[in-house]
Amino acid sequence: MTNRNMLYAILGALIVAVAVLGYNLYQEKKEPKGLQINLGPGGLKIQDK
Repeated sequence: MTNRNMLYAILGALIVAVAVLGYNLYQEKKEPKGLQINLGPGGLKIQDK
């Protein structure tokens, strides 16, 4: 009985890990690469992405 519970725990952890990695990859792809130029009340900001 504990063997089966351990298997379910390992499977659950793997599914969570794959989901987190997939989400991180999605976030990386979503951000544009290059320079970001912002002009606001604080002045001009140039950031390298």
